[in-house]
Amino acid sequence: MCECNCGENCKDEKMEQILNKYTKDKSNLIQILNEIQESYGYISKKSQLAISEYLNMPMAEIYGVITFYSRFTLKPKGKYNISVCLGTACYVKGSEKVLDRLKEKLGIDVGQTTPDGKFSIEATRCIGACGLAPVFTVNDEVYGNATPELMDKVLEEYQNKE
Repeated sequence: MCECNCGENCKDEKMEQILNKYTKDKSNLIQILNEIQESYGYISKKSQLAISEYLNMPMAEIYGVITFYSRFTLKPKGKYNISVCLGTACYVKGSEKVLDRLKEKLGIDVGQTTPDGKFSIEATRCIGACGLAPVFTVNDEVYGNATPELMDKVLEEYQNKE
């Protein structure tokens, strides 16, 4: 059991390794959150409890930082995280139609993950590829000059992957 009285063991071995890299100084919060996000794919309540205990910080303060920065997420993302750019250049060139097709095909909305955990959808603002507008990404792969038809094709490829 941990000291926070949550009734669980908040720290697994990986969490212990991450926390032990840093001094128990509140100024390390962002670096710790970033490393947890990279390791686990999101920041769970269990992780927040472990950080709270380690840094002796209130959960509300940790939650406030997580929700302030769009880079952090409280929910696990799908194996394939699809982000559609809705920045000005992409939006003007039809990215909303691409996003609508994606939502229709997957049956989920922005910020959600498919029940099988395979796909999640994000709407982003400018990813810096305006010359290729409209743009979407699947994990770190960029797809430019996007159309609803290209989304169909790419989605089919990823649906057939294991």
